[in-house]
Amino acid sequence: MSGNLDGRVALVTGSGRGIGRAIAEKLASEGALIVVNDLDADIAGETVDAISALGSKAVACVGDVTTPDFGKQFVETAVKEFGGVDIVINNAGYVWDAVIQKMTDEQFEAMLAVHTIAPFRILRAAADFIRPAAKAELEKGVVNHRKVVNISSISGLYGNAGQMGYSAGKSALVGMTRTLAKEWGRYNVNVNCVAFGFIRTRMTQELGAGEAIAKIGNREIGMGIHPDMIKAMEQMIPMGRGGTPEEAAGAVYLMCIPESNYISGQVLLAGGGLIM
Repeated sequence: MSGNLDGRVALVTGSGRGIGRAIAEKLASEGALIVVNDLDADIAGETVDAISALGSKAVACVGDVTTPDFGKQFVETAVKEFGGVDIVINNAGYVWDAVIQKMTDEQFEAMLAVHTIAPFRILRAAADFIRPAAKAELEKGVVNHRKVVNISSISGLYGNAGQMGYSAGKSALVGMTRTLAKEWGRYNVNVNCVAFGFIRTRMTQELGAGEAIAKIGNREIGMGIHPDMIKAMEQMIPMGRGGTPEEAAGAVYLMCIPESNYISGQVLLAGGGLIM
C-alpha cells in the first residue's frame, strides 16, 4: 500500500461487482476509506470483506441509486462512519438496449434515471457537506482537493446503435461534469469524467458463456454480447483486446490522486486507443 490516498473517504456506487468493485479495491489499496454500494447486501459485503483484507476500511450502503433519497443516505453514511467526503465515484449503471422504434418510454427513462439523475442527486447531496467544509478550510488557509469522477462511456461520446437511452444518459453525464467543474472549482474540487471503451465484465461477456441477469427492481435484464460482435469490436481497438476491470479502475485512480489536482472538467477515454 503506497498511501497516495491515506485517510481519504471515497464513495463508489455500484461497487459490489465488476468495474465498481475494482475501483473500490484500487482506491482502498492506496489507503482510502470506502463506502461500498450495491443493490445486493451480500454482494456489497463481499467487497467490504475484500477491502478489509487489503488492510483498509469499508462500510456498505445498500440500496438503489435511483431512489429519490439515496443520495442523502449515501453521503450521510460517509460522514457518519468516516467523518467526511473526499472522493465521489458515480459508477453504477447497466444497459437496456433496443433500437429507437422498439425502445419504450420505460427503457429510455430507466437509462436516464441511473446514469444521469442518480449522479445528480448524489452530487447535490454531497454539496451539503463539501461546500461548508471547503469554505471552513479556505478560511484557515488550507487547500484540500476533493475529487469527483463520473463514469461515462464511448457510447456517450460517439453514440452506439441500439443504445439511444444509454448513450443519452452517459452523454448528459459529460455535460454535468463540465458544469460542476466550473461551479466547484472555487472549492478545490476536481470534477472529471472517465469514459470506458470495451471493458470485459459480466455485462459484456459472450452470450452463451453463462447466464448473466441483472435484477433491477422487479425487472430481470439479460446481459451479454454476441461473440461475433465482440470479435469485431476488438479488431477495431488498436491494442487488440478489451480492457480489464483493473485497467478501468486504474484510469479512475489517476483522477483521484494529488497529481491530478490541476485537472478538472476533462473526459479521459480509457479504450485501448479506440476512437470512433
